[in-house]
Amino acid sequence: MTAPLIGVFALQGDVREHVRTLTGLGASTAAVRRPADLDGLDGLVLPGGESTTMIKLATAFDLLEPLRAAVKEGLPAYGSCAGMIMLANRIEGGIDDQPTIGGLDVVVRRNAFGRQVDSFEADLDFAEVEGGPVHAVFIRAPWVEAVGAGVEVLARVSGGPADGKVVAVRGGTDGQLLATSFHPELTGDARVHELFLRMVREHS
Repeated sequence: MTAPLIGVFALQGDVREHVRTLTGLGASTAAVRRPADLDGLDGLVLPGGESTTMIKLATAFDLLEPLRAAVKEGLPAYGSCAGMIMLANRIEGGIDDQPTIGGLDVVVRRNAFGRQVDSFEADLDFAEVEGGPVHAVFIRAPWVEAVGAGVEVLARVSGGPADGKVVAVRGGTDGQLLATSFHPELTGDARVHELFLRMVREHS
């Protein structure tokens, strides 16, 4: 696979930033707004945004069930911030009965780090990413409360009141799902996206 085709959920969220990072790494991208847009994809990115709005829009555009089916059938997917919430099997702190795409056997706490004014940055040791710590931007970010069997913890916060909290994981039926609490698309560091593209190629 020389240029994988990565769909980016484009109904809400920081779509352009992910597209810019992915194309900079040589991938092709496609906006995903309707079920037909999932056809022929090699991978899927669920960007940061507002998770309740993203789910409502996915439902309104008849996209939620096709997304669930695609992930269940093994399509590699990466979710950042709100995208992590969308991939989680369970949510704490969400709206009542907030649905998700699911597939990632984790419990995620929505807005765990606080409100917009509590946004912060931190350097993280990140398994499977070489070249030193990953600089992470957290904006109204979730964290992972619990992981199921077969889910690999890739990064935790070090220090401060959230010391030890899980903020990056890999899981799925075949290790094809990646999720981060933070926004690597905002920092200019493409290594998390490089990891995802390696995962896509592994599953091609």
